[in-house]
Amino acid sequence: MPDAEDVRRIALSLPDTTEKTAWNMPTFRVAGKMFATLPEDETSLAVRCPKEERDELVLAEPGKFWIAGHEAQFAWVRARLAALEDEDELRDILADSWRQAAPSRLLDDHPELGLPGGR
Repeated sequence: MPDAEDVRRIALSLPDTTEKTAWNMPTFRVAGKMFATLPEDETSLAVRCPKEERDELVLAEPGKFWIAGHEAQFAWVRARLAALEDEDELRDILADSWRQAAPSRLLDDHPELGLPGGR
């Protein structure tokens, strides 16, 4: 089961990623744009996710994904770390969110991160 340190290690391994504390929690940013957070007691993570996909995720796997009330109007979803299968699933979730926030120059420079499952 992945934990907060795995989130931090994997997120910071993505190109041009930095960690910054905001709202009293760790946030991860690519080229200054936030793509992941470790909210509350660091047992979950919040990531970017298009609203249509987010709603499908929550319906398909409500034990794993949910939408925090204050984030409902934004394209973000939460994932319970204890419900993730392994580090590969965590890596895919973080890379997908990173791609949504990364500028095109980084996407062009790192085509291996262009598709889910790319490592």
